[in-house]
Amino acid sequence: MSVKIKSAREIELMTEAGRILGEVHRELGKGIRPGMSTADIDHLGEEIIRSYGCTPSFLGYNGYPASICVSVNEEVVHGIPDRHRIIREGDIVSLDAGVIYKGYHSDAARTHILGDAGEEVRKLVEVTRQSFFEGMKYAKEGYHLYDISRAIGTYAGYFGYGVVRELCGHGIGTKLHEDPQIPNFAMPRRGLRLKAGMTLAVEPMINLGTADVKWMRDGWTVVTKDRKPSAHYENTILITEGEPKILTLSEEEGKEET
Repeated sequence: MSVKIKSAREIELMTEAGRILGEVHRELGKGIRPGMSTADIDHLGEEIIRSYGCTPSFLGYNGYPASICVSVNEEVVHGIPDRHRIIREGDIVSLDAGVIYKGYHSDAARTHILGDAGEEVRKLVEVTRQSFFEGMKYAKEGYHLYDISRAIGTYAGYFGYGVVRELCGHGIGTKLHEDPQIPNFAMPRRGLRLKAGMTLAVEPMINLGTADVKWMRDGWTVVTKDRKPSAHYENTILITEGEPKILTLSEEEGKEET
């Protein structure tokens, strides 16, 4: 496994790619509403990405046909936008997006609740997000990669949720997916030692029911086997000698975390 340590210039470019994606998610979050189709969301997302002078990371990636992965309710990830799929009050909608800025990628996901989806679902979304930040307690030089994985899985598992095992986070840089892979559950070993300059996309995918998932016939959309809701939260991060730098938080979200 070869994990690239980014130079100061590369970190500068990835920081800007992350900043832009944070703002893309902020604008998307404010723009989605019941009655829109998932294709409408994709068109809005691509428009916002290109308004920043960036290219969507996902469009055409391994044949993926859209710029934003729009996953609704029981869809875990990689939902393909469709003009016939209308989002409604009470749905939860996970938006996964990436941008390319001067050759460097950023990747992030957010799950939005439309109106009142019920306390059970609200708690799932909240815990999924917090599980990411539990992992961040170990995302610094001197810890090991799977310390992050263990913290995420332990926190989500405490609430009885299913932690998806077939999908994981990843390294990121000039390629959307680089080494290493980052599971969201405890591993038998601690994995590689984290070093300052590593850039990672950490992304808990947590299900209300079973952890088991399946792929739909389109070859992309992943759904929960029991068809219960799933939530997704992701950021691109930079490992430092101290606290990790979360590159894809919008300015608004950053203030909430301080």
